[in-house]
Amino acid sequence: MNKADVLKEIIEQRRSIFPKDYTEAEISQEILDEILNSATFAPNHKRTKPWRFKIFRGEEKAKLALEMQEIYRSTQAPEVFLEKKYNDIGFKINKADAIVSIIVNFSGMVPEWEEIAAVSMAVQNMYLTCTANEVGCYWSSPKIVDHLKDSLTIEENQKCLGLFYMGKVD
Repeated sequence: MNKADVLKEIIEQRRSIFPKDYTEAEISQEILDEILNSATFAPNHKRTKPWRFKIFRGEEKAKLALEMQEIYRSTQAPEVFLEKKYNDIGFKINKADAIVSIIVNFSGMVPEWEEIAAVSMAVQNMYLTCTANEVGCYWSSPKIVDHLKDSLTIEENQKCLGLFYMGKVD
């Protein structure tokens, strides 16, 4: 199969695969490094490299789950709070083998939309690399991420665009 056919097949197979479908198997550090490295090849105007990623695994991931559940609880009025949604937040995070926060760093050198587009292309590269390595993944952008500013150490010129969940699939 030539490169164009391989690329076409990977693009056509790319899907969002959710944590409920992840197995208990771990993603190797080598594959995780490859996924994140692929993001750095995204085009970006003036080479601003506006993406900032933080990987959550193990204990850090468990803390993230508890923090996001608490944010959900504290930001919902009692009459609209849903126990199922609260539990789903923890389930999704804990079921994923790794979660990557997706942060855009606005340089001020180019329009903000260009840096958001560059980060989006970086995430697409991650999606394609996950697909090529049989890793399930999806990009989630719940409103809760707006409250993660401190735990993600987001600076004034940055914004969290969501979380990228990853897990092995059969």
